[in-house]
Amino acid sequence: MDDTPCQRFFREPSGPLHRQYEALRAVFLDGLSQKEAADCFGYSYDAFRQLVHQFRQGCAVGTPPPFFSSHAPAGPRLHRARCRLGRSSRPLLTPAP
Repeated sequence: MDDTPCQRFFREPSGPLHRQYEALRAVFLDGLSQKEAADCFGYSYDAFRQLVHQFRQGCAVGTPPPFFSSHAPAGPRLHRARCRLGRSSRPLLTPAP
């Protein structure tokens, strides 16, 4: 079975909320530091620290953000590069030229 479309979903997020999800997932599940994830996913360190803080606050009160809302605005098309996550690698997301 060809899982290429499924793999593309994770490697090439179609919008900013999906990109945030992947960056936060890299910190909380894959073990990247906030600095590494910020660099890997194209965020400034300070902006990403704020994103992590807001996410933690939302989870603490039981209201994490709805990353996959059908009402989310589409962001710029992103292309992928690679960043290292332990033994596996995940995409570095940057605006496509």
